[in-house]
Amino acid sequence: MPMLPREKSFNTAGPCRDHLHYMLPPTARFDMDEIMNLIRDERYFVLHAPRQTGKTTTLLALMHQLNAEGEFRALYTNVERAQGYRENMDSALQVITRALASDAQRWLGDPQAEALAQELINSISSADILTVFLKKWCAQSDKPCVLFLDEIDSLVGDTLISVLRQLRAGYTDRPRYFPQTIILCGVRDVRDYRIHSSSEKTVITGGSAFNVKSESLRLGDFTEGDVNMLLQQHTDATGQPFTPDAMRQIWHYSQGQPWLVNALAREVVYNMRENRDRSVTITAPMIDEAKERLIIRRDTHLDQLTDKLREPRVRRVIEPMLAGETAADLPPDDVQYVIDLGLIRKLPGNAIAIANPIYKEIIPRDLTDNTQISIPYEFQPVWRTPDGKLDTGKLLEAFLAFWREHGQPLLRSVHYTEIAPHIVLLAFLQRLINGGGTILREYAIGTRRMDILVTYGDQRLAMELKVWREGRKDPTPQGLTQLDKYLAGLGLDTGWLVIFDQRDGLPDIEDRTSAEVVTSPAGRHITLIRA
Repeated sequence: MPMLPREKSFNTAGPCRDHLHYMLPPTARFDMDEIMNLIRDERYFVLHAPRQTGKTTTLLALMHQLNAEGEFRALYTNVERAQGYRENMDSALQVITRALASDAQRWLGDPQAEALAQELINSISSADILTVFLKKWCAQSDKPCVLFLDEIDSLVGDTLISVLRQLRAGYTDRPRYFPQTIILCGVRDVRDYRIHSSSEKTVITGGSAFNVKSESLRLGDFTEGDVNMLLQQHTDATGQPFTPDAMRQIWHYSQGQPWLVNALAREVVYNMRENRDRSVTITAPMIDEAKERLIIRRDTHLDQLTDKLREPRVRRVIEPMLAGETAADLPPDDVQYVIDLGLIRKLPGNAIAIANPIYKEIIPRDLTDNTQISIPYEFQPVWRTPDGKLDTGKLLEAFLAFWREHGQPLLRSVHYTEIAPHIVLLAFLQRLINGGGTILREYAIGTRRMDILVTYGDQRLAMELKVWREGRKDPTPQGLTQLDKYLAGLGLDTGWLVIFDQRDGLPDIEDRTSAEVVTSPAGRHITLIRA
């Protein structure tokens, strides 16, 4: 019985393969003329992009294209296999040399590379082995060589320093006795490497260890047209359509981040069982459900993303963004680093924002996880009426009781200290989500506030969070005006304004926490909470 053709899939793990995956032309995502000019000008450069955005797929496609065209001899190698050796420089460099030789055999059919690698491993120091191997290997070629080194920033310490310096050492021998062009590929630009050298007892930057770099190129995200083209491939192959609203929703949630695009599409057409029937049309509400499933499941990509939140350089950017502080106070190098990681993006006018709505939800949820676990409070759904409605008065009472009893110790336990009150309140509200509600968080840099919309069935509760810091005026008047605008946009008449007083010398939280109803400038009845 003949086998039916295998249906392609949306790829969320490893390089794309044309016979298995829906994919865009890999080399169409950057300027090929620019790439070829850099290669022909014998330049060394960096291609970087956040994880799982198509770097490896792109490099492999470029290697195959260069070899097919016949002008160059191109070789791709992933050096991540040496990561496990960390500071064991000798073993790591031997692994990288063997990897180069093995890939030369695999991709180029080179019968001599592996014997050359073994000869050098047996005879010379690891401090020179990479330079010597590449010199001898290039000398045997009748074409200029181009080398792609993927996952370069997976290496650490003295191993990474040695690799960069050995590549730099052969620079003057190109193109006859060293690669004409070397392309380093990783998540970060080489300038962002902060390498702790145990042998030199110092911190060395990648820029100083590899000062022959001429350009840094960033592999961009998908455009909205790219997203639609990718989804259309599934429709063309299976007949299963996406409504225009569904396609727009995938673009909105992902903002073109390649892994998110593929993950949303894969979730909705494969993992949601009812949609495996290809006669079912994919709609926007289905994409909403797929988004929630991804966030709750926390696949590897999203786990890696949130792990970055612990880095000091990331915290210095993300924390004030969540607090609504002004962009002028953010360290420019750190901002660029967090952009390179894919956590934030630039907007027109040099403004910055969290990269996409999914990351925007993941980040505060992740920051509240540990706090939720540590809340020693036995929650009962006292805010739920017998008919399943939200009783905002009971919810307020529950929050005030919770804050008076547990606010102070929980504030001290939060890693992001500048937004600790926000995190504790969000952790409290997350219990409401677990009871069937949703939370929409809005934070805009420069406003010194966070807006929250709690949805419970057909009910909505809007609140604004502000912090009163030492040396600043009472933020209540500004908060009421801002909350008026927020409520007007939502079509609501009431809301909460929560002022977290973080000034020095105040009474204990237990004594100073209070709530009252006040009138806003627009005449709305606002519950003002001072905590």
